[in-house]
Amino acid sequence: MSQGHRELLQTLMQGDWHQQAPVMVVGAAVMDMVARADALPERGGDIAADVTGFHLGGCALNIALGLKQLGIHSRNLLPVGEGMWSDRLRREMAAREVTSDLQVRGADNGWCLALVEPDGERTFISVDGIENQWQPGWLTDATPQNGLVYVSGYQLGAKQGTVLLDWLETLPDAVRVVVDFGPRLDVMPEERIRRVIRPGVILTLNEREATLLGFTDDAEAFCRELNTKTGELVVLRCGEKGSYYFAEVSDCGWIAARKITVADSIGAGDSHCAGLLAGLSLGLTHWQSMTLANCVAAYVVSQTGGDCAPTLAQLASTFEKSEPPL
Repeated sequence: MSQGHRELLQTLMQGDWHQQAPVMVVGAAVMDMVARADALPERGGDIAADVTGFHLGGCALNIALGLKQLGIHSRNLLPVGEGMWSDRLRREMAAREVTSDLQVRGADNGWCLALVEPDGERTFISVDGIENQWQPGWLTDATPQNGLVYVSGYQLGAKQGTVLLDWLETLPDAVRVVVDFGPRLDVMPEERIRRVIRPGVILTLNEREATLLGFTDDAEAFCRELNTKTGELVVLRCGEKGSYYFAEVSDCGWIAARKITVADSIGAGDSHCAGLLAGLSLGLTHWQSMTLANCVAAYVVSQTGGDCAPTLAQLASTFEKSEPPL
């Protein structure tokens, strides 16, 4: 572990930092069925797969769990409905001491089949449920006056996504909105994308999502261009190459990835976002927040499933004897 990484984790563990900004997490809670396969099936074909387990899932739930593990309190607006999957979610969320302020009626929660190939890459088949049936009444009295609000791109791109977009546009200027577009960016209406990329929104994207927005090979130019539209932090996650961030000319750069053995990439972006949100809520600098985010993401992809977010003590213990950054 580099000296900077070690000092940051030690400082956080010593309790020298305390949460300064409230955090709200808005999005989905689902169950993930994880299965390993040698390859994805071709159209009309068939493959054999081994189910390795069921895990809490959904980008927002992964982030809520990640924040809790890092000692950050968040208010979670994750619709939990009624039905087989909803009942299982309630039980398993309770066991992990993660709560949601949105207990709703009318439909079951969705679930996701995550097919994991030998190199750890994951491909999702998602069955939508009540988590994508947002209603204006769910957001009544939910408007924060300051702090950080995370919203998942999965829900922004869903049929009722305009409900969330309309709500986001009513938030006070003191609220920093954090959006991770997610893998459905390619089917999100262009008009919604334009409404998201606006002043006051922090954007975090992986390489595939960035490519859909025009990224080629110049991380600085890409992030700087988005920053001219948002005036906020832009994060580009590039897997083993690390992550690049741009907040302003004097506050930008690459954060090296940790050298780890990948179990699967489920929750990689969510865990990175959880680390970023945790750092920002603690009042850390952008560089420190990104460093924490990279450590959290590296830990999660070294485990199976996306619901394995670490505590600060687990991070420090895991990376104390690990290889230095790539």
